[in-house]
Amino acid sequence: MMLYPASQEAATRFIKFVNASPTPFHAVHNAAARLEQAGFEKIKEKDEWEKSVQPGGKYYFTRNQAALVAFTLPQKWSPGAGLSIVATHVDSPNLKIRPISKRTKSAYLQVGVETYGGGIWHSWLDRDLSIAGRVVIAEKTGNFTSKLIKVDRPIMRIPTLAIHLDRAVNDNFKFNQETEFVPILGLIESQLNAPAVKSDSDDEKDDKQPRNVPRAASSIQENHHPALLSLVAGELSVAPEEIHDFELSLYDTQPAVLGGINNEFIFSPRMDNLVSSFCAVEALASSVSAQYFPSLQGNVNCIALFNHEEIGSVSTSGAESSLIPSLLSRLSPTPAAYAQSVSRSFLISADMGHALHPNYTSKHEEKHRPLINGGIAIKTNAKQRYASDAISTFIVKKLVERNGGKVQEFEVRNDMPCGSTVGPMLSKIGIRTVDVGNPMLSMHSIRETAGSHDVQHAIDLFSSFFEGFSELDSSLTVD
Repeated sequence: MMLYPASQEAATRFIKFVNASPTPFHAVHNAAARLEQAGFEKIKEKDEWEKSVQPGGKYYFTRNQAALVAFTLPQKWSPGAGLSIVATHVDSPNLKIRPISKRTKSAYLQVGVETYGGGIWHSWLDRDLSIAGRVVIAEKTGNFTSKLIKVDRPIMRIPTLAIHLDRAVNDNFKFNQETEFVPILGLIESQLNAPAVKSDSDDEKDDKQPRNVPRAASSIQENHHPALLSLVAGELSVAPEEIHDFELSLYDTQPAVLGGINNEFIFSPRMDNLVSSFCAVEALASSVSAQYFPSLQGNVNCIALFNHEEIGSVSTSGAESSLIPSLLSRLSPTPAAYAQSVSRSFLISADMGHALHPNYTSKHEEKHRPLINGGIAIKTNAKQRYASDAISTFIVKKLVERNGGKVQEFEVRNDMPCGSTVGPMLSKIGIRTVDVGNPMLSMHSIRETAGSHDVQHAIDLFSSFFEGFSELDSSLTVD
């Protein structure tokens, strides 16, 4: 079943999604909007929603604006039913503004940042950067709210040193991520026409001077440049003093695009792992208008978009949190029903994978070389860095086969370390799990490369999973 008339359309829809999603908060917000468009009802973890959900219904909830779980119930649903889950993550390596970010040096306004995840950090140099995230503001009612922000123009840059000042820069390029990786926000206007610029040590000393003016503990006005706070406040149409906290990240303002001689590529930030997240949302949203929805019986179809995979998944919105166990227990509240649900469940851990690089072919095992636009790659690792086994890979292959698709195999070389995904940590619950992903190049760069046709390939797999897993599983005996 093709959800779009052409693969390019799926890729174009992804590009709109990723351009509108510079942070996990935006990705979750946009995913929720897509689900609501498809008729999903928002429920809240703090509510007793078990009494309100109905067989044949479709629901979603979010946690901390950074993770999302959505599910549809079959018409004859009852506790003990399994879950067919596609699990992804919405975070990517980036630079986060520090809680105290104000820096001045040699007439420049600078912003203190912290590296998040395992980024290819040199790819962030000489890029047109802006900021996005969420801001806690005071409302006129006296209450507080967290609002999303995305500044759509370049305001920062991390410039490289001219080759004339470092002739050996191309020999073995390295830099200090603390002292030589600080973005420039602007110039100190009061010093532009001054007869002499203060020394670096004087600037730093000024920043460390104790303030005698008392301020509320929730005030952040002294922690950041007034120009930065004014910019954020202007975007939200509030006064700077109404800003009480924020989580802001830097992002590249260059939009994602189709590329290559035949538009066979996508050139984009954050494809690891917004491609998988977008495809999961699209497949579930589209499933509710398909002929088989709502199914009479079988599994609950579910997607889970987690945060913090790039740093270990150990947060309240990460894959090792209570999100999936909580959903299982609330749908199947007795110990027996819970155990039955786990045994009937299946999870596809979808995360981008490594395509064969033509300039570095020796980095791949000789027989495991996934190609861009060659179809979904199944990830296997004997040390269980990926959770795939013979049973779960067989199921994926049969699901792909339903739509006439292709699969590829990926296994890392014995002399190289293997990455991991949310799959192994979610399999600890006892759910059968497989790891898959679309092949890509330049993973964790600020600008990545993937296949425009592979977007549809992933949607097709997830759609086949939601439509046909229960029937396939009933024909499989593993004892």
